[in-house]
Amino acid sequence: EGARWRCCRQAFEELAGIQRHVSMHHGAELRALGPAERRPTGSPGGGHGPGPGPEVCGALPDTSHIGHDQLTSKVGEVLLYYCYCEVKDPEKLCAWQKALCQHLHLTGKVRVASEGINGTVGGSKVATSLYIEVMLSQPLFKNILCQEDFKSSAGGAHCFPDLRVGVFKEIVPMGIDPKIVSYKETGIHLSPQEFHREVEQYLSQASQGQSDTILLDCRNFYESKIGQFQGCLAPDIRKFSYFPSYIDENLELFKDKRVLMYCTGGIRCERGSAYLRSKAVCREVYQLKGGIHKYLEEFPDGFYRGKLFVFDDRYAICSNEDIISACRYCGVLWDQYKLCSSQHCRQLVLTCPSCCNKGLTACCPVCQEKELKVTSRASGQALKEECECTRKRPRVPIERVSQRRLDTGK
Repeated sequence: EGARWRCCRQAFEELAGIQRHVSMHHGAELRALGPAERRPTGSPGGGHGPGPGPEVCGALPDTSHIGHDQLTSKVGEVLLYYCYCEVKDPEKLCAWQKALCQHLHLTGKVRVASEGINGTVGGSKVATSLYIEVMLSQPLFKNILCQEDFKSSAGGAHCFPDLRVGVFKEIVPMGIDPKIVSYKETGIHLSPQEFHREVEQYLSQASQGQSDTILLDCRNFYESKIGQFQGCLAPDIRKFSYFPSYIDENLELFKDKRVLMYCTGGIRCERGSAYLRSKAVCREVYQLKGGIHKYLEEFPDGFYRGKLFVFDDRYAICSNEDIISACRYCGVLWDQYKLCSSQHCRQLVLTCPSCCNKGLTACCPVCQEKELKVTSRASGQALKEECECTRKRPRVPIERVSQRRLDTGK
């Protein structure tokens, strides 16, 4: 089929693609080989062997030729990316990443761990372009991270309140030790085009009651509430760390099924698919490479309807005109989140302008009442408590398979 390499039931046309795959998934095997055996076929200079990973290069780019206004322009973008690789010194990578972002006047969040890096940063177009260039030249990410791994959307440094860079056990918080469930045991990656064809076939079969496939949303309920793929199963969970328990409690649902998984940028599917595969109940597990971000770049009017939730001050980005959610109070179509006005809660709420003007700005009646009392509290003192919304929602919902209905027309 024109592919130059095949491995793990996947086809690779580009050398960089097979090198990234081998580095991420076959490190232990390659470390047992000699240098000559590690060189990929067709590579004149030989690939970068995964090994334990090179040291972090702490150099910062020269910006003396770039004007301050260019680096700090409010017209810019937000980058979303991740890279799984072996990091020998997470603290050093963290320090360099923080210095790099400050040097380029970037804001956002970056998680570093021994298993890699996960970041979403915002800044001017000049700053984000330079950031990508420096990240691709970092020896630690060579032949693993590539240009297409960076998802971008309109925005800038103003989309985040500050810069937060830290070292964690996981680069995506699933709550399970990466040594127990590793990204190296992930599902089969599908390109946006392949995923689109799979969803098209699934919806066609599901409408006739013949599908053996589950289209699984790996995100939290407030994300899927404002945007999702048609005919998907969207778990009513608040945190990704609840996802493993959700799988455990609903194993029968996935028995002998083909599972198509997706999330925002792809990273949650890496660990989520590995966890699902570890249960050995599915026929096969697939995941959308690059997540919804990459899918919408190629299929803005495809099978994903509504907005894409993002974890910054924008809350959502738009690719189509569909609104699939409603105001919490009056039920009118509405999909623009605000923070609950009660300081003790600060959850997200969908409340339309009309209801906001009536003072309905909290996520539930309990919070609405507490907000009226909070003015007597000292300023700046915000206590987090469980509100009515949180208490009423089961931590891990149990799916009633026989009662599920797929509405493929909406």
